[in-house]
Amino acid sequence: MTAPDAAELRRRTRELLAAHPPATTDRTDFLKARFDAGLAWVHYPVGLGGLDAPRSLQPVVDAELVAADAPDNDPRRIGIGLGMAAPTILGFGTDEQKERFLRPLWVGEEVWCQLFSEPGAGSDLAALGTRAVRDGEGWVVDGQKVWTSSAHLARWAILIARTDPDVPKHRGISYFICDMTDPGVEVRPLRQITGEAEFNEVFLTGVRIPDNRRLGAVGEGWKVAQTTLMNERVSIGGSRIPREGGMIGPVARTWRERPELRTHDLHQRLLTLWVEAEVARLTGERLRQQLVAGQPGPEGSGMKLAFARLNQEISGLEVELLGDEGLLYGDWTMRRPELVDFTGRDAGYRYLRSKGNSIEGGTSEVLLNIVAERVLALPSEPRNDKDVAWKDLSR
Repeated sequence: MTAPDAAELRRRTRELLAAHPPATTDRTDFLKARFDAGLAWVHYPVGLGGLDAPRSLQPVVDAELVAADAPDNDPRRIGIGLGMAAPTILGFGTDEQKERFLRPLWVGEEVWCQLFSEPGAGSDLAALGTRAVRDGEGWVVDGQKVWTSSAHLARWAILIARTDPDVPKHRGISYFICDMTDPGVEVRPLRQITGEAEFNEVFLTGVRIPDNRRLGAVGEGWKVAQTTLMNERVSIGGSRIPREGGMIGPVARTWRERPELRTHDLHQRLLTLWVEAEVARLTGERLRQQLVAGQPGPEGSGMKLAFARLNQEISGLEVELLGDEGLLYGDWTMRRPELVDFTGRDAGYRYLRSKGNSIEGGTSEVLLNIVAERVLALPSEPRNDKDVAWKDLSR
């Protein structure tokens, strides 16, 4: 079968719109029809939401749908599923797993979360201690995860756990799909400096996972997790935004609308950060073009680094620009938000929330090492734990 070109994708999209008019079709029904027509992810295989088309042609479909005021799948709400779970399932899942999970994931019927980080492992994810012990046709999992976005909303989780403590830490990990409604899964909110609890800690006590929910081979979970992590960093740091989108937008608007706040020093800093934000935006566009040719690589770590640093510097400038007003923060109420909204809140919220950007999706220190070793080809840091069994490591 020849991959469809842009004209063919427009034709298929218009057929979808004619058969399922957005104005009169239930939102979920429209999204299911779009998936079944191969117009969800055009670069995915036929039958799994795609048409084996070049990834670069997805904007052709999206433009037709936007012009017709068709509903989207609320990508921010299901971002972990779209950006992390889906490419991992596509890359390592069985045919049955792909059939079961990809359609409801893309449509938004099932929310996903990520059970990776642990309180005892810090930035060294491979040192995780959550155990999965084989029991007949399945596994019994015990452990604790932390900083889990959307765990209070999620039906499914991507989970890595240690299945062999007798080998070095990177080799004894396996990758699972965990049902968040199963007995033994407990989700507790983590209240942040913003007053909200968008993150959670998750306790796993005797959670039973059938072996048919394992992704990849036993003991090769680290390899599978790399696909998740590389896609995560692209989804955090490389999302498509317009000029003056993101954190730089509110500061630029305040500067234009409030001339009484301007100083020469702040003007110079704003100009510098505006240019850096635009460079980061254009670099993100180039990174997405590179994705057309294959899977994301370590370049996504550089984008995520820039994202964190810019958000923190821009939000700090905004607080200084507003003076006393910048210290105001309208809502300290404990809330459990579905989405993180950086631009629709007070400057004080943006300043506080941006502090987490250098931790989530991989700490900046770890990402600096990745960029140094895998992008710049600098020598690796000395490590004395690579050939030591996990059980023998000091903790």
